[in-house]
Formats: sequence, C-alpha cells, structure tokens
Amino acid sequence: MNRSHHHIRLRLSRPAFTAACAVVALGLAAGPAAAHAGVTASDPRALAENVTLSFTSEAESDTAGIAELRVVLPKGIAPDAVALGDAPKDWKLTATPDGYVIGGPALATGTDAEYSITVRQLPDAKSLAFKTLETYGDGKISRWIEVPTDGEKVDNPAPVLELKAAAPGARPIAASPSPSPSPSGAPAPEQSPAPSAAAASTNAQATSAEETGSGTGATVGVIAAVLVLVAAGTFWWVRRSRSGA
Repeated sequence: MNRSHHHIRLRLSRPAFTAACAVVALGLAAGPAAAHAGVTASDPRALAENVTLSFTSEAESDTAGIAELRVVLPKGIAPDAVALGDAPKDWKLTATPDGYVIGGPALATGTDAEYSITVRQLPDAKSLAFKTLETYGDGKISRWIEVPTDGEKVDNPAPVLELKAAAPGARPIAASPSPSPSPSGAPAPEQSPAPSAAAASTNAQATSAEETGSGTGATVGVIAAVLVLVAAGTFWWVRRSRSGA
C-alpha cells in the first residue's frame, strides 16, 4: 500500500516537475528579449491636447550606455508640435524632418533611458507607433522599428500607444504656421515702385558733388585769368620803365 501510494505520488509529481521546468525555460528564454522600448500617455485618447508621452528604452548592452535616441513620429504629429519635458541630465531634443533626436552624454551601462515629451494634440487614430533607434556610446544601434499587425509577434517591436475614442466634441486644432517656402529663409524679393531712401541719398550726394566740382572749376578759371592779366601788366610796366631810362 505504501509502495503504491509512493508510486502514485511520483507519477503525479513528474508532470508538475516538467511544467515547472518549462516555465523556467520560458523565463530564461524571454530574459534577453525582455529589453524593449515603450510609451505611455497622460491622456491616451484620440484628439487629446497637451498630452505628456513618457518613453522608456531599456538598456541591453553590457559594455556601454545609451547616448542617443532617434524617433520617427507617427502620421498626424508634426516635429514642431513636440516639446521636451523630462530627460536625462544634459540631454537635448532636436527636431528632424520626420521626428526628433534626443541625446547627450552616454548613460551609465545598464541604465534605462527615460524621458517625456509634450504633444500639442494626438491625431485621430486607434494606435500610434513611435519607431525608435537606440545608439549606445560604443556605436551599437538597437532598432525598435517593427510594427506588429494582425496580432503577429515581431522581434524588435516599436513603441506603440493604444488610443481610446476621442472625447465628445473634440476637434483637430489648427496647425502651426508653416515657415517661409524660401530655402534660405529670406523673404521673397519685391519690386519697389520708387527708389529707396538710401538710393535717393546716394543720388543727392552725387549731384551735390558734381555741382561742387563745377563751381570749383569755374573759380579756378577766373583766378587763372586774373593771374595772367596781372603777369601781362607787370611785364608791360617793366619794359616801359626800361625804355624810358
């Protein structure tokens, strides 16, 4: 009886032991892949305004810390509609044509990169994907850019924010004014109907100089004529005096 009971206990314990081993194996297998980039929102609703998005990029390098994150913004969020909130010390945010780059001194090895941004308004969508490239101090790059579809699993998923329905009455706000289309940023040239003040002043100075030059020339001519007459008179007087002597 005791042997039979002991045998039953062994038979019952083996499946449990096998299941436990499977759980442990899954946990170990998931360990290296657990590192990821994620995002949360202070108000995860479509068309919500002034929303704070908090990002976490988990460190996965054993040799260097995260130094830079490049994020591609989803459709409906313009780079100029984003402002930096909290970030690691001395990290700065710079807008790019399709998103932004945030970075600075490399974090300590094994330290997750955590920061937040404020978005003027979330788009009217069901979910938002923020494709992210993590660059480490030693040049290594981790690409969290895959967007799962139809429930499939991907190896390097991008941070995805699931959105709830918009609040009643919510409407898209007007976009910020676009910059000048001129590549140099300078205003387009316009035709002026009249000479500028500077040009008029320059012309006036030129005219005055011409008049002054003309007057000076006339004065010099008169003086020269007088000198010639004086010289001639002196010459005549001297010759007359010598003749009379």
